[in-house]
Order: sequence, then C-alpha cells, then structure tokens
Amino acid sequence: MSLIAVLAGDGIGPEITAEAARVIGAVARRYGASIELASAPMGGCAIDLTGYPLPQTTLDLCLRSDAVLLGAVGGPKWETLEGARRPEAGLLGLRKGLGTYANLRPVAPHPRMIERAPLRPELLKGVDLVVVRELTGGIYFGARGRQGDTAFDTCTYTAGEIERVIRLAFSMARGRRRRVTSIDKANVLDTSRLWREVAVRVAKDFPDVSLSHELVDAAAMRLIRSPADYDVIVTENLFGDILSDEASVLAGSIGMLPSASLGDGKLGLYEPIHGSAPDIAGRGIANPYGTILSVAMLLRYSLRAEEAAKAIERAVTEAIDAGVVPGDLGGKATTVECGTAVVERIH
Repeated sequence: MSLIAVLAGDGIGPEITAEAARVIGAVARRYGASIELASAPMGGCAIDLTGYPLPQTTLDLCLRSDAVLLGAVGGPKWETLEGARRPEAGLLGLRKGLGTYANLRPVAPHPRMIERAPLRPELLKGVDLVVVRELTGGIYFGARGRQGDTAFDTCTYTAGEIERVIRLAFSMARGRRRRVTSIDKANVLDTSRLWREVAVRVAKDFPDVSLSHELVDAAAMRLIRSPADYDVIVTENLFGDILSDEASVLAGSIGMLPSASLGDGKLGLYEPIHGSAPDIAGRGIANPYGTILSVAMLLRYSLRAEEAAKAIERAVTEAIDAGVVPGDLGGKATTVECGTAVVERIH
C-alpha cells in the first residue's frame, strides 16, 4: 500500500487536486496498484483552521507518506499577515521539512499548444528541457529583516548544498541529451562563484555529459530566443524560480507545467507550478493538466511506476489532441471535463 498525502490548499487547489485524485484512482485500477489518499490542510485554509500555514499534523502526515501532492496556496485574504505566518511560509517549511532540495520543472510544448505561446512556432520546434532549481538554500532561506527605511535579504550557500543539486542535474542529463547548463551570476556574486567552482568539480565525475556556464541575464534572453538549445538547466533558488516561470510561456500556459521536488530518498513533493488563482476559484474552469502531469512525475520518481506515469502523460496528450482544452489554452473545457478526458484515456 502506497500512501499519498494530498494537500489541496487554497483557491483552485481543491478543484485541480480533485481531478488529479480521480486520475490516481484510474491508474490504480488499471495497473492493480494499492494507493491510499489522505488529505490535510495547508496554506491559507490551515491558517484559518489552526493559525499556522503548516500544522505539525500535516507535516507528520507528509513525512510518513510515500509522496505528497500539493494543489496551490495563498490568496488576497492572507496577504496582510507577517511573513512567517503567510501561506507561502508553509510551502517553504514543507520543502525544508521533507528535505526536498531539488525542484524539477520539465518544459516540452504540446504541438497543439505551440500556437498559444507568444513566440514564433519555429522557435519552439524541438524544445524539451528541464529546469533543476535548488530549493532549500539561497536568498529565500537567508537572514532577512527591516530597520526603518532599510531592508535586507541574505543569500547564503554551502558547497554541499550546491553539489547535491548539481549531481542530480548531471544524473538526469545522462538519461536525456547529456548537456547541462549551469546558470549563475559569477561576474558579481560570491555565491555564484562558489556555485561555478562546484559545478566544474562535479562535472569531472560525469565525463560523458557536457557542462556550460551562463550568466542569468544572458540565459533569460536565450531562453526566449533559442529555447531548443537547452537540455538540463541547473541553477540556484531565486534564479530557478524566475527562469522556470519564464519557461512556462513556451508551453502556451503556466497551467500546463508540472513539477517535482526531490531529496535523497523516494519521498517527493509534487505540484503544478502555477498559483492559487483566486480570481477563478470555484468557477470550474481551472486547468488541471499541470496537476495531473505532476501525478505522472509522482508515479515516476516516488512510486517507481514508470509505465503508469507514461500512461498519464499519454492520456493528457490524447485529451488535448481530441480538443479537450481549458480556457487558458483557448478552449472551453471545464476542469471536470479535462479530468474525465484523461481518466477515459488511461490504458
């Protein structure tokens, strides 16, 4: 029996995770898997219930689970809270608590969606990349504060924190096109100079994988001008957050992109990269495909069920091919209709 903790969260979170749960049920039936889903509050809804964005009971459930599926957290209702009590603090705490130090965000546009992207179609031909983002260090976790009209946020990295995520990126590249691009700001930042030194050292253990370095501002430009040049991108927390959101436009909509947050074991955190979209919550029009594709990553990395993962990815492709397209991609399909289309195509 595999246990999956489901943290629906806020906004459209409950709607999209409901469809993902239906897909998990369909996969379990098709492949004879024994999977139990257990729900718990996190984010704004947890603040309303307990006063904390990540209650200890929720973290305990996640730690004894085989994987965690997250919807989205946050919304205007909680924006005035101090930083440590905001819904987003719960997400940072969850990543830290689970030890998930590497965030994987694959980008491979569906042919039908290329016309929805703001780039010329020829620029998107052959795009198939993964952003590997360091997740538990850097400026998001450094010392911070305010003193009158002055504020500070500290970016700190150790060689060990850098090495483990770069090794993961190189290992992933071995199963792809064997190219790693390490992105930093080594012309200015000491943390980036350390990052580059560690990348060079790790690369020696992977002689079959090529390594190139790129400054983050140049990468932000080339990601739009020639995205097919990239295979595996590895970078620090802040740069990875920004660049992976930028890369989402290559897929036509941020609603299409899944993510996996991994550590040293099988336990991982899986979620779409988009936010809680409170403006469309409760209207039944949210795109669930990013969440459903996150389930495919969950099956692949935490449950080691590659065949089932491919079945979900194939079903999403077939659903889109059949014209089951939600509003953010120019269609009219509802959240439930998208989920049903995937469930019907699990084979």
